[in-house]
Parts: sequence; C-alpha cells; structure tokens
Amino acid sequence: MSLTLKNRRVVIVVPTTWMGRMKARAMRTGRQMTPMADQAKVMADQAKVMADQAKVVAAHRIEDARYWAAPRLEEAAHRVEDELAPKVSAMLINAAERIDPTPRRSRGMPVMILLTGIAVGALGYLFYRRNVRQWTEHMKDSASDASQWAGDKADKTADTTERMASEMSDKADEASRKMT
Repeated sequence: MSLTLKNRRVVIVVPTTWMGRMKARAMRTGRQMTPMADQAKVMADQAKVMADQAKVVAAHRIEDARYWAAPRLEEAAHRVEDELAPKVSAMLINAAERIDPTPRRSRGMPVMILLTGIAVGALGYLFYRRNVRQWTEHMKDSASDASQWAGDKADKTADTTERMASEMSDKADEASRKMT
C-alpha cells in the first residue's frame, strides 16, 4: 500500500498482488534506509581514517617495544649462556658419569704424575744451583789464567816491538850513511 499526493489529494494505492505488495514494501523500506546508508557511508569513511591512524600508532608502539625488548633478550641470552648453560652442562655430565657402566679411572695416577713432576723440578733446580757454583769457581780460575795469558802476550808484543824498532833504527842509520 502506498500513499501518494496527486493534486493535493492523498491517494492510497493498494497493490492487488502479493508481488506488488512486497515490491511496495521494499520501495518504502529503501526510501527509509537511504539516509541511514548515507550516514553509514560517512561513518565508514571516518572509521577508515581512524583505522589508518591506529595502524600508524600501533606500528610506532611495536617499534618502541622492539627497541625495548631487543637488549633485554640479548642480555637474557648471555645470562643463559654464561650462567645457566655451564650449570646444566655440569649437571648432565654428572648424571652421565653416574649412569655410565664402565669402571672409573683412578684419580691417583694424575696426582702421582704431578708429584713426580714437582720432585723432578726440585732436583733440577738443586743441580742447576750446584752447577752455577762450580761454573763460577771455574770462571774465576779461567779469568786468572786469561789475565796471565794476556800479560804474557803483552810482554811478547812489547819485546817484538822493541826488536823491530831497533832494527828500523839500524836500517835508518845504514840508509843515512849510504846517502852521505
């Protein structure tokens, strides 16, 4: 059913068929919904703008969160690596040693080798000190021998020098006689 104005009179048109009535009702609902649809379109545009702004703000917040979280995650990784991992590793090694069916090696052998090494080192030090004393005494004797040898050499050189000087003097005298 529809109301229309014709020449300032209200005319009621009543469709006679079911299809005509449904069409009239749809037309009336469409006319009522048009302003609401326009308003919904405006609101959708506003929502799109706000969604874009929210997207930008969220991106900045996520980036800020990443800047905040990255050093903390790295520090946590280093702590796990430096503090927790060695403890877990030691615990696992201890558990493996406990359940291992093979017989354990004696710990006395490494200690024995260490003590033997210390004893050999002490003996080596004592022999070194004794050899140093002997070498020092030997060098004292050698030094006196060397000074005596140097003195003999100096005397021999002086004698040779005097002999050569006298020979030169004799030759010079002979040469001067021949020239005169």
